[in-house]
Amino acid sequence: QVQLVESGGGLVQAGGSLRLSCAASGRTFSSYAMGWFRQAPGKEREFVAAISWSGASTIYANSVKGRFTISRDNAKNTVYLQMNSLKSEDTAVYYCATASTGWATRARHEYDFWGQGTQVTVSS
Repeated sequence: QVQLVESGGGLVQAGGSLRLSCAASGRTFSSYAMGWFRQAPGKEREFVAAISWSGASTIYANSVKGRFTISRDNAKNTVYLQMNSLKSEDTAVYYCATASTGWATRARHEYDFWGQGTQVTVSS
């Protein structure tokens, strides 16, 4: 059974930084792309960032490009999201997900397993 457990969320002031982690188990982690999505109250879940199986390819939503960095450590079965220069509009529950493909993708339907989410709150 695939399990994804996010951690690292919390309350931070605007302009601050947080690093999210997602530990995976139950699947050959290094074979699949990983992604981060977020959902703010009253809004749909949206794509944030994705990374290919090897880590060589990454893609980002325009809203976070240049501020967020996704990375992975296949030896630790963990994917990270470094978030810098946080804004109030980044406030959301952040979810990690594992894709059914090895290639980085922003398509939500390509992701077949999801974590429970971690809350990120940015105060202005």
